[in-house]
Amino acid sequence: MSVMTAQSESASKPKPKRPGLNARHIHFIALGSAIGTGLFYGSAGAIQAAGPSVLLVYLLGGAVVYFMLRALGEMSVRNPITGSFAVYCRKYLGGWGGYITGWMFAFEMMIVCLADLTAIGIYMKLWFPDTAAWVWIAVTLLIIGAANLATVRWFGELEFVFTIVKVTAVVAMIVGGAAILVFNLGQQPEVSQISNLWNDGGFFPNGVSGMVASFILVLFAFGGTEIIGVAGAEADDPERSIPKAVNTVPARILLFYVLAISIILVLNPWRTITGEESPFVQIFNTLGVNWAAGLLNFVVITAALSAINADLFGTGRVLTGLAKENLAPRRMAKTYRGVPVMTIVSLLAVLVIGVFLNARYPNVFETIAALATFATVFVWLMILFAQVAMRKQMTVEEQRALKFAVPFWPYGQYFAIAFILFTFGIMAWLPDFRLALGIGVAFTVIMTVLYFATGRPQVVAQSQEEYAKA
Repeated sequence: MSVMTAQSESASKPKPKRPGLNARHIHFIALGSAIGTGLFYGSAGAIQAAGPSVLLVYLLGGAVVYFMLRALGEMSVRNPITGSFAVYCRKYLGGWGGYITGWMFAFEMMIVCLADLTAIGIYMKLWFPDTAAWVWIAVTLLIIGAANLATVRWFGELEFVFTIVKVTAVVAMIVGGAAILVFNLGQQPEVSQISNLWNDGGFFPNGVSGMVASFILVLFAFGGTEIIGVAGAEADDPERSIPKAVNTVPARILLFYVLAISIILVLNPWRTITGEESPFVQIFNTLGVNWAAGLLNFVVITAALSAINADLFGTGRVLTGLAKENLAPRRMAKTYRGVPVMTIVSLLAVLVIGVFLNARYPNVFETIAALATFATVFVWLMILFAQVAMRKQMTVEEQRALKFAVPFWPYGQYFAIAFILFTFGIMAWLPDFRLALGIGVAFTVIMTVLYFATGRPQVVAQSQEEYAKA
């Protein structure tokens, strides 16, 4: 048999399909990424800062997230690859762009994972006050680690179940709140009025500055939505599943953020939402549901598990993509049945060490946790820059051939970029976020120095030459 014949026969044979994430998984990962502790608990701080005008901030923040995800979706559909946005940033912004984006995302996700692990240990004390927190943290790591080390499909199924629980809780709150308003239910129905949106100091009780001050908390609540692009690289049919997931973002933001926060603000005067308990707990308490604390405890534990599950998945894929681009240790590039085993194991080891340090020095991680906000918007900015750079490198014909092009090009992208740059200005303006901004900038500088000191530019250039020859 000739080589030509063998090649043609080989090409004609269908390639074995590796089980990946189907449209249902991608949709629920996208849905779950928008519902986390930032909504269940963080919303109280945003309400205190802005009052009812926080609704406008959620709309503005949602618009930024949408344009960022559409940029990511455009790149993912055009070229679905393991590592997702870090690889795109390397391709369109250069080696440093991919390197700093990937490591900043990994840094952000590890901080969030540590915070959520610590939270789970605290939450479980409601039911098991005499059990040490490390027991529940160890159980959590075993469950999440097993799900991520098994197969991509197992990860998708676990995230699907977690998301069902979170969505059910939010929908129940919305339905319960609507029932209070329509049927004058609850223990104090006279307090729940639509006029709560403007009665106490107006719609902007703390002025425009108060609304601006809530930007950081609102954007942090949307952090993690970029996991759609990472999960999309594992999809069975990215051209179909990614657009469907991204296009549901506006409806999800309107339903789970704007509508949910609107009901909270209508049912309770905004000054009564102090953050001493979750705004969602207040809703159930208003209904007279005495077991609200136990119910919400279960929901926030599920939300934390979901976040850790998704964050570990996303970080593993991004670092694997960096390793394949010679921007991370080469051992992280190895996969088994599509699972980056070495990377996941390394991340689990980091989490174990981090949990130990957090238990020994709890105040350290509370201070550093603010860095997640800086890292989140930094990653979003790099994704937007990469998509703009990709467009500039494409011909007019190639742009017209895009199967999932961003809407309102280029104005939507420029709006999102300007908003994020404005957010960095807010961090410099607000004293509470200056430390996070300073450490974030220092981390960027240190990683940049390491990038050049370890000779990464030469390694990247060499790998690009080898890729071009191949």
